[in-house]
Amino acid sequence: MAYQALYRKYRPSNFDEVVGQTHIIQTLKNAIVQNRIAHAYLFCGPRGTGKTSIAKIFAKTLNCTNNEDAPCGICENCKMAANGSHPDIIEIDAASNNGVDEVRNLIDKVKYAPMQGKYKIYIIDEVHMMTSGAFNALLKTIEEPPAHVIFIFATTEPNKVLPTIISRCQRFDFNKVSIQDIKHRLSIVCKNEGIDIAEDGLTLIAQLADGGMRDALSILDQCVAYCSSHIDVNDIRKIYGVVTSEDIGKLFYAVYKKDVDTFVNAIQKFSDMGMDIKRLTADFIHMLKDSLILDYSENSTLVSDMNKNMIQKYFKTAPVNFRIKCMDELMDTYNKYTYASNALDYLEASLLKISSYSYETKGYDLQMDNEPSHENVEDEDYETSYDETSDNSDIIENKNQIDDKIEASDKSEISDVSRETLKRSENTNNKIILNDDFVVQLLVGATKMERNIDTSKFNNLGQFISSLEFGKYAATLRNSTIMASGSNYIVVCVASEIFAKQINEFELKYGYEDFMEVLLGKAKKVFALDKVQQTRVLDSFKEKMISGNLPEPCQINLKNKHTEDENHMSIEDHMKSLFPDIEIKED
Repeated sequence: MAYQALYRKYRPSNFDEVVGQTHIIQTLKNAIVQNRIAHAYLFCGPRGTGKTSIAKIFAKTLNCTNNEDAPCGICENCKMAANGSHPDIIEIDAASNNGVDEVRNLIDKVKYAPMQGKYKIYIIDEVHMMTSGAFNALLKTIEEPPAHVIFIFATTEPNKVLPTIISRCQRFDFNKVSIQDIKHRLSIVCKNEGIDIAEDGLTLIAQLADGGMRDALSILDQCVAYCSSHIDVNDIRKIYGVVTSEDIGKLFYAVYKKDVDTFVNAIQKFSDMGMDIKRLTADFIHMLKDSLILDYSENSTLVSDMNKNMIQKYFKTAPVNFRIKCMDELMDTYNKYTYASNALDYLEASLLKISSYSYETKGYDLQMDNEPSHENVEDEDYETSYDETSDNSDIIENKNQIDDKIEASDKSEISDVSRETLKRSENTNNKIILNDDFVVQLLVGATKMERNIDTSKFNNLGQFISSLEFGKYAATLRNSTIMASGSNYIVVCVASEIFAKQINEFELKYGYEDFMEVLLGKAKKVFALDKVQQTRVLDSFKEKMISGNLPEPCQINLKNKHTEDENHMSIEDHMKSLFPDIEIKED
């Protein structure tokens, strides 16, 4: 007997043998039990996910004479359906029968009653290949077919099927089969065939199959032809040009250490060995992603133990932001392969570009060029771009001194701590920059609803520019935007450090509480950040949120110093506070 390919030999013969697609199988089973059989079905999804197999099983079940256990596989209808000789189950390949004449021939035969079974079932594969004329010729028949006729259409590209056809069918979308489901099915096949294969070999085959059970069996078939009865993971890598995790780790480490000769020679060696450059890039991205997962959760089960060891050995030495930028660059390169004349050159150029980035610890707080959208920090959809060469060390305050002061102070006096934080920063580097950890606490206490309310009122700021009483307050905030709002404070963002310093100095000297009460309807303190610090703080906030290490929100106490001072001021003193250069003469 001629050899039969594994994907044909192990094609499922009943619903229980189908891998994945449980939602579709359950729906079809219920339809049979409840006798709610539609006249037309559309099965769409990626290749090798079971569309045609389920269509055949469904057709066999409908014509099975054993009502208790269909498909039984014993009755005459089941046997004929299994060997493809059932006269009432007609399979048509639309790729080669896509014209109007073929469809008209089909329509002429539809009106005849079934010869053997209860239903006459037409399974039309790759239905998207049919011409518009053929679709239109079939339209009326699909809408009002005879009671004994059922159409099952299968396609990998439902977008090419006429909407008028889709609207007349029950549509089922097939998903890619999960890696675990593929591995489980492969292990059964290997056991039945006497094939010895390690767990990591099954995992690699499942990954290469990309969600297609048929592709997985075809890969296994090819590996058996190469390795006989024992399959090693390295043999699979050789056959399909897949680089090992160890090789990717060494490659990344060479890029990080700027060892250009090593990583360029390694890539060229992989290319000479016939390794798939596109696959190498995808695996590189996957390893970088796993390394970031482990940064947030060291005990994560999403990363295999083998990859954990490689990541610890080669990837952990590089800063998080360097790995993020590396992953971003590789994803951009991956998308360009479609148009690349030489994929090897693209990958080499990409890694040379990555290796040129500055990654020294001192200056590795990557600056974002574009300001994130001013949404509340609870929203996680910030879009950012990186400038890897910036060095923000000249604006980072003496963090340890400020943290010690905050920890030593009672939360009820946090207002004084914030003022002290500003003063410490001013004394250490002559620049007033809020402590990042303190700002994170402010963001934790902020709410989106509060920010939306404040932003709508903050837009009226221009009305106070000419005010004698609040003009100077409004002028300092003229070019600012609210980033976050708490119950008694707001955090604003301005374009440059100079403007942020000006606002924070004004807060220290005068306080914005009275002006905010007029503008926003609530007395609130004002804290200002520039764009660079805003980006840095948002990154810190998101990292802490993902890792579950967000601090407690800080408590801000208001001191209406402006109002209290005014109560004890004379008219002359009040005028001088508003206009420092004014000269008052007695008449």
